Amino acid sequence: MRRVLVIKLGALGDFVQGFGPFAAIRAHHPTAHITLLTTRPFAALAEASPWFDAVWHDGRPSWLDLAALARLARRLRAARFERVYDLQTSPRSSRYRLFVGRAAEWSGVIAAASHPHANSQRDAMHTVERQRDQLMMAGIADFPPPALDWLDGDLSSLGPLPPRFALLLPGASPHRPGKRWPLGHFAALGRALPFPAIICGGPAEALLGAELEAGGLINLVGRTSLPQLAALARRAAFTLGNDSGPTHLAAVAGCPTWALFGAESEPFRCAPRGPAAHWLRHIPLAELTPEAVLQSLGASVAGGSSHS
Repeated sequence: MRRVLVIKLGALGDFVQGFGPFAAIRAHHPTAHITLLTTRPFAALAEASPWFDAVWHDGRPSWLDLAALARLARRLRAARFERVYDLQTSPRSSRYRLFVGRAAEWSGVIAAASHPHANSQRDAMHTVERQRDQLMMAGIADFPPPALDWLDGDLSSLGPLPPRFALLLPGASPHRPGKRWPLGHFAALGRALPFPAIICGGPAEALLGAELEAGGLINLVGRTSLPQLAALARRAAFTLGNDSGPTHLAAVAGCPTWALFGAESEPFRCAPRGPAAHWLRHIPLAELTPEAVLQSLGASVAGGSSHS
C-alpha cells in the first residue's frame, strides 16, 4: 500500500483512544503515505504525532454546505487511496465510501467493505478493544505501544507552577449535564488536599473556572492547548475529572487518573485507558461525596512526589 487514509473525526476522548490504532496502522504500513481525515480541533495534535504524513481537518462539513461537500469529495477521489481505515464508523464516515471510490479497500462497518468489522458484539465492546478487533479483521496483527514522547507542551506561558499539584477537570459535554460532578464537590475536594489544585478546561468553561477560582483553586481554564494539558498531566500528582476528552488525554499521558461516571455513560465501554487509569461510578453522580473520592485517591494524595 502506498496511499492509506485513516478517518477519525472526534470527539477528543475517542480521538485519544485512537492512538493505539494509529500506531498499529503506521507499523503495518511503514512506507505508505498515510493521511488522517479529522476535524480542526484535533489537527495540531495529529500533526505533532509520528503516525501521519498529512492531516486534513475538513472532515465534517455540514450536509447543507454542498460546496464544502463537493470539495471534500473531489479531494478524496483525487487522492486515489488504496486502503481506508474508517475508525469513526459512523453513518457520516461510512458515506465517504462513495467519495473515495470503490477501488479502495475499506475497513469499516459498511456491508460493501472489503474488510468489514463483522463482529455482532462490537457495540458492547470497549472502544479500544473494538478498534483493535476491527484492525485485526483487516489483517493487522502487530499492536505496538504507541510512542507518546511527543505528547508534551511548553508550560512557560502559564507562569510558575507549584512543585506538587493535583489536576482537576470539572467540564464535560454541555449537552449532557448529568456527566458533571457538582462544582461544589470539586471545590471541597480541592480544599481538602495537602497541596494545590489546578483546574483546566476549554474556553466555554470559563464560568466553571471562575467559580472554582473563587473557592481557592488555581484557574487555568481556557489557557492551555491540548499538548499543554498533557504536559500538566505528566507533572501532576493525579488527575480527577468527569467522563470527558481532557480526562482521557490525562490518562493516556501517564498521569494517575480517576474518571467519574454516573448514569450518562458506561465505563465498561468508554472509560479512559492508560498506565494508571481508574474510574469511579455512582448513580446519581451528584451523590458521590468528596470524602469517598478522597478515600479512593489514597496514596496519590497521602505522599510521594510528582511524576514526569
